[in-house]
Amino acid sequence: MKPLGKNKKIPGKKNSWVRLTVILGTYLVITVAIAYAIGMFSDGVTGDWFGGNVKDIPLSQVVTDVKNNKVDTIEVSGDELTVIYKDGTKAKSQKEYSSIYEILNNAGVTDLSSLDTRIEVKTSFFDGAWGAILVNALPIIIMIVFFLFIFRQAGRGGGGIFDFGKSNARLFSKDQPKVTFKDAAGVDEAIHELEEVVDFLRNPGKYRKLGARIPKGILLIGPAGTGKTLLARAVANEAKVPFFSMAGSEFMEMLVGVGASRVRDLFKRAKENAPALIFIDEIDTIGRQRGRAMVSSNGEQEQTLNQILVEMDGFSPNDNVIVIAATNRPDLLDAALTRPGRFDRQVVLQLPDIKGREEILKVHSKNKPLAKDVDLSQIAKMTVGFSGAELENMLNEAAILAAATGKKEITNKDIREAITKVKLGVERRHIQSEEDKRMTAYHEAGHAIVAKRLPDMDSVHRISIVSRGLALGFTEINPDVDKSHQTQKDLLNRITALLGGRAAEELVFKERTAGAGSDLERASSIAYKMVTELGMSNLGPTAFTYESDRKNPLMPTQYSQKTASQIDDEVKRIVDDCYDKAKGIISRDRKLLDKVVEVLMKEETIEREDFDKIVAEYDEKQ
Repeated sequence: MKPLGKNKKIPGKKNSWVRLTVILGTYLVITVAIAYAIGMFSDGVTGDWFGGNVKDIPLSQVVTDVKNNKVDTIEVSGDELTVIYKDGTKAKSQKEYSSIYEILNNAGVTDLSSLDTRIEVKTSFFDGAWGAILVNALPIIIMIVFFLFIFRQAGRGGGGIFDFGKSNARLFSKDQPKVTFKDAAGVDEAIHELEEVVDFLRNPGKYRKLGARIPKGILLIGPAGTGKTLLARAVANEAKVPFFSMAGSEFMEMLVGVGASRVRDLFKRAKENAPALIFIDEIDTIGRQRGRAMVSSNGEQEQTLNQILVEMDGFSPNDNVIVIAATNRPDLLDAALTRPGRFDRQVVLQLPDIKGREEILKVHSKNKPLAKDVDLSQIAKMTVGFSGAELENMLNEAAILAAATGKKEITNKDIREAITKVKLGVERRHIQSEEDKRMTAYHEAGHAIVAKRLPDMDSVHRISIVSRGLALGFTEINPDVDKSHQTQKDLLNRITALLGGRAAEELVFKERTAGAGSDLERASSIAYKMVTELGMSNLGPTAFTYESDRKNPLMPTQYSQKTASQIDDEVKRIVDDCYDKAKGIISRDRKLLDKVVEVLMKEETIEREDFDKIVAEYDEKQ
């Protein structure tokens, strides 16, 4: 979508006067420099540059040689003398401010004609009044040309060096490609709230008759990639009003007061085009809490925030300008910004559920040829935790994979590979010894078997010993359905499954590897949150980490050293219990572990269907 606005310039005429001034100034400086060099370094008679091999002699020697009738010609250029002797040699000398005639007359030489000595006075442009003026003005000319060049460079970005205080918000008109609420799938609740805004912009009189006041500001809150910017554009297109878009960081500048000036200009432009919609992305850049920083606060940021507050308070009932802002850090926003009368409506966008993911996949797969084996509902189950942007990226990666292999359709295999690529990174085929591969296989198989044997545990979707990112192998364990709550049992199962890899290594190789480092870190983190935040330990339903601690890690903890020791003991107890449970499962299913490893060494990757079949065949033989 190309931004349009009042300040749009014709590309061929942009800053033409500055360009012409710079070109002329550059030629002038070069010309003056060359002329100055000629005047300074040429001897003026023979064209010998930089003095050649001519030697310097004192003025007294020149007078003596003139008296002895050795000099043929004396060339005078300012205070410099070029002495040409009758034998053809040359010498240089320097006189004082007196005339050469006066110097010779004082030395007793009154008749030069009798000595066959000629005096020639050479003048240059720089010896005259205009030359002196030009030489003195040369530094000023160079400085002016330099600043004109800087102005020209700065003018390329935002309309000119003198336009610092003007808003560079992009204006999207009704002639641009449409983005409607149908393009924003998976956020039905947010769309329902924003439809009221659209209706107000279309029919404001209906609400004013009943004394209703539409919210002046709407704050879109949600994780990255959930469609906040897309929804703002959809509101503007649905309401058929101008849409001014600007990021929070674009208000900030190195000059104090520029941000506030840009805010004033943005709101002025919006009011001139009312009814209109202003969208400020990443508003936490300028809307952070004041007076809470550990260091001195940014004066430019505070002035910009204050100006936004003033402009929103200054709206009259007939302004018909609505501000929509987006952030994924609402906890950082200043309370004055979120109070009623400013951003008095907050619309929360969450990661899409299984139904929402399926709707998003339908939207982004419209222009992509899918094979018959592709089931979008099944893909939605495999992409738990994906945002709308990640789903779009995943389908794009699948299309790239299909095109790279010469396919005419995107297959289910391409999509599964794209899901893994988005989650874990690109596949790396680096050389490993058989022993390393076997150790990785036992580690990943340990995760899978422990997860399979735990009751009410999420399903194992894929096991692989192919390296991706920093991992030598991976085991995908995803829930079949979205869960709104995580129970204590769910968290303990996750810790146990994470420790399954280390348990398998220790049981089979009687050794521990560094490959379990990230598993141990994640398991310990879950156990720590269970104890300190969720009240899921023997310490009872007590939280030991407060909101103030999370906002300011430098604040001292609000519990005693004795409590800290008890927390450490509880975390260790939870992890140890889960580890013992994982070792017990691996010990009982050692033959199953060997069978899974055998298949992994041959195939390198086992999908969910094949893994379930291996486990079912093993259980039948027991």
